[in-house]
Amino acid sequence: MSIRQCHRNSRNAGREAFLVRPSLAGPPALLIEAAAWLGTLALVLALALATAPLDGLWGGPALLALFLYAAAAFIALRGLVHHAPLRRFGIANVITAARAAAAAFIAGLALIADEAAVPARSLAVVIGGIALFCDGLDGWAARRTGLASRFGARFDMEVDALFTLIITFMLLRVGQVAAWVLAVGLIRYIFVLAGWLWPPLARPLPPSTRRKAACVAVILALLAALTPCVDPPAAGVICAAGLAMLIYSFATDCLWLVRYSRAATAPQTQPCRPEAA
Repeated sequence: MSIRQCHRNSRNAGREAFLVRPSLAGPPALLIEAAAWLGTLALVLALALATAPLDGLWGGPALLALFLYAAAAFIALRGLVHHAPLRRFGIANVITAARAAAAAFIAGLALIADEAAVPARSLAVVIGGIALFCDGLDGWAARRTGLASRFGARFDMEVDALFTLIITFMLLRVGQVAAWVLAVGLIRYIFVLAGWLWPPLARPLPPSTRRKAACVAVILALLAALTPCVDPPAAGVICAAGLAMLIYSFATDCLWLVRYSRAATAPQTQPCRPEAA
């Protein structure tokens, strides 16, 4: 295959958006299984919000949490077409959906948190730590059960992005870090927007240990900054280090995509992809 043909194929693949599908897709049995699991987790989330021993959580904050989870679940159902040819939702995607529910719960906590809300912060750190641990389980479970797919990888990545954004919002709400901390949570969405504006940045990236390690390290840093025993100046330093790490990781990916775009437009025949950074 020539590099120009590879360029066209990659461009078309990059435009197959996980988040934009006209209707629910996938085998009926897969849709039923996924909807059952996602609905069960919605009930668990509602029960947790109703019984949590925190004043003010049930009401507006609970509605926000349920809305965020419902939106994530609906988007996941629309993206099931990328789970083909697999016909089972699988425990790995259930774990990822549970992390989405955990992120939604923390979003509810963020609305009732302020500088004196130590219980809410402590609970958010505990839930966030459990969710981060589960982040390492879903990929392992997918490989172990033979249900790894493009859908699962993208679902996991989007839940990570949502989780990061919610933690940065809570850090702002409790006064740990100024508004600039939202850049840590928004950088993934800025990258996606840049891909829409300039298609070469929307091409699929090869797997990267550096990218995965940066994601885990940043979430760990944000949770550490949210811990009640960490004062605001220290939290700012921790979050700044996390932001610098993310900027480096995304800049590396952008440079790789630019190099690939230039190689794709070169006249000579070359291997389909340059080596990943």
